[in-house]
Amino acid sequence: MSVAVTGIGCVSGLGCGADEHLQAFRSGRSGLGKVTLFQTKLQMSVAEVKMSNKQLKNQLGLDSDRLFSRTALLGMTAGKQAFQDAGLSNGRLRIGLISSSSVGGMDLSEQFFIEYSVNPRKGRLRMVAHHDIGDHTECIADYLQLDGFRTSISTACSSSANAIMFGARMIEQGLLDAVIAGGTDALCRFTLNGFNSLMILDNAPCRPFDESRAGLNLGEGAGYLVLQSEKSFTPGTKVYCRLTGYANANDAYHQTASSPEGEGAFLAMQHALEKAGIESAAVDYINAHGTGTNNNDLSESTAIKRLFGERVPPFSSTKPFTGHTLGAAGGLEAVFSVLALNERAIFPNLNFKTPIMQTGLSPVTEMREDQDITTVLSNSFGFGGNNASLIFQK
Repeated sequence: MSVAVTGIGCVSGLGCGADEHLQAFRSGRSGLGKVTLFQTKLQMSVAEVKMSNKQLKNQLGLDSDRLFSRTALLGMTAGKQAFQDAGLSNGRLRIGLISSSSVGGMDLSEQFFIEYSVNPRKGRLRMVAHHDIGDHTECIADYLQLDGFRTSISTACSSSANAIMFGARMIEQGLLDAVIAGGTDALCRFTLNGFNSLMILDNAPCRPFDESRAGLNLGEGAGYLVLQSEKSFTPGTKVYCRLTGYANANDAYHQTASSPEGEGAFLAMQHALEKAGIESAAVDYINAHGTGTNNNDLSESTAIKRLFGERVPPFSSTKPFTGHTLGAAGGLEAVFSVLALNERAIFPNLNFKTPIMQTGLSPVTEMREDQDITTVLSNSFGFGGNNASLIFQK
């Protein structure tokens, strides 16, 4: 059964909606800046969504006094875009929601513990009730008035790619007509301090696939696709492209690092190609995971060389624009992959100068338009070696 992409939605440090993201890519404008959402001694570059929680609520038409995690608000923002873009309506179709996150409602939990740690009799317990990762999915479902199947996935930085993969499988098995799939994550102290303890944050803007790379920059945002079966189409249904291939594979190498040979990355890409029924030469563009860390970029580029040989297609990482949005990364970059097909564009890999010595690969560094693109590969690789690859085709 064919799985079509009929709607997209995104919000990140670059802006809200596809048009604002495209403008940023064309102008080379990064979303990175200083931390303003909370107080911290760490002065790292991050990509914050340029809206407060109050502004997000106003935009969504929500009661300003009602409590939501920032993760949920970002998810509702992008989920609403995708839902409306696809022209979905409740009632006629079996619509599912598969969402993902890595931090869930930790931003609220942190606020609770500020008071609770001083006096155990204080603190707003309702904040802790939003901590669970499934809470944001319920908030999105309630907001969109979806009463069908819904579930949450958390596999670190491959989370929302796996959500999209799971959504496609549900449609292929005839269990759902349409699925809103993707992920959302908000910045919080836990994330910033956690990645700092791993010593993989860069004080400067990240430089994916560059010999001088020194770490990643964190970001926040949300990205969702609407996947649909052809049987569920109505007159006027627009189709951006098709999700023809996907796969998940594991390095089984280390808790937070990928294998030097990129075994999991290689297998995920290879099996996604097999699922799509195409050869590696058919890929016109790779939206790489490309975090800017020493480990990921060497591992991923090694896997790319191993799979594509001397015919490596144009590739780039969009994380210097959005930061690494963790559980939302696969969803956001799936949206970018769909846009690449529809805009016939390859997005630039900012801040690149010198190829990694061991691989010698160079990403695309300037916006390329009017490209002959029919097939895009999107990579999302997570902690624990959980690797996911998606293939989108016109």
